[in-house]
Amino acid sequence: MSHKKNIDRQLLSIVAPAYNEADVLDEFYNRVIQSLENIEIDLELIYVNDGSHDETSKIMHIQSEKDNRITTIDLSRNFGKEIALTAGLDYVSGDAVVIIDVDLQDPPELIPEFIQHWQDGYDIISAKRIKRHGESLFKKLSSFIFYRFLSHLSDIQIPEDTGDFRLMSRPAVNALLKLRERHRYMKGLYAWIGFSHKHIDFERPSRSQGNSKWGFWKLLNLAIDGFTSFSVVPLKLASILGVLTAFISLAFGVFIFTKKLLFGDPVAGYTSLAVIITFLGSIQLLALGIIGEYLGRIFNETKNRPLYLIKNIHNSIYSKSEDMSDTEN
Repeated sequence: MSHKKNIDRQLLSIVAPAYNEADVLDEFYNRVIQSLENIEIDLELIYVNDGSHDETSKIMHIQSEKDNRITTIDLSRNFGKEIALTAGLDYVSGDAVVIIDVDLQDPPELIPEFIQHWQDGYDIISAKRIKRHGESLFKKLSSFIFYRFLSHLSDIQIPEDTGDFRLMSRPAVNALLKLRERHRYMKGLYAWIGFSHKHIDFERPSRSQGNSKWGFWKLLNLAIDGFTSFSVVPLKLASILGVLTAFISLAFGVFIFTKKLLFGDPVAGYTSLAVIITFLGSIQLLALGIIGEYLGRIFNETKNRPLYLIKNIHNSIYSKSEDMSDTEN
């Protein structure tokens, strides 16, 4: 799908996934348009409705009726943000692509600065959070630890404190779209493809309205995706832990046997035995859990299901709503 554009000007595509964000969509649209009103570039805005249950889809369609630069993609259900992003990227036509959340924690006013760096020759320009307003101390601390821990464990250098908010050149987007794994930790995929990269610092504001859709368990699952997608260190640690535990157990057994043989001391009783068995059992379960996480992801990849299914695509420039319920990607 492509939009007609001025052949003398470049086309910027903006991909904005949304899940139950009806309250902020109009403000988001207005701020995007205002931020680009003095930029000599054509615009394409692609909304991805990730199975919302509120008025998100309706508002998107109303906007697209008023502005033919807007395309709305309705997924058949909620597939998650990482997959929704991929769906939007599959349909972009631009010379450059901006990925942005509609909750306005990614300020659209930074987009002109992205464009300037892109025109200077950079392929990927990302926004690095130097402050995170409106978030709990626990979330700030856990994010700080996670990004640095992943950076040390990963086979590639994943930028710290950097989310999805970024601009990517057309070659970088084409490279990213070649990666079709199901468990998609996008921040790692952005880094994996390489290309020239620059980041700009910004203070992330609080949500304009509504609540974050990222609860503890979703964030935990995303963190596990990050570790398992870009590092085998957890598997190595499980092996090392097993060897160390076996060595400690052997040394303790020799110590007990020697103590009994030389000094006649009785072998420790029930309490010590229960603690040792519990400790060894916990180590085994931990190792099995780590292996299970990797095995489960391998299982999901081998099923080769489509990443997402599209219910319909709507753009007023075509004066129709296309039924895409059987589309596979």
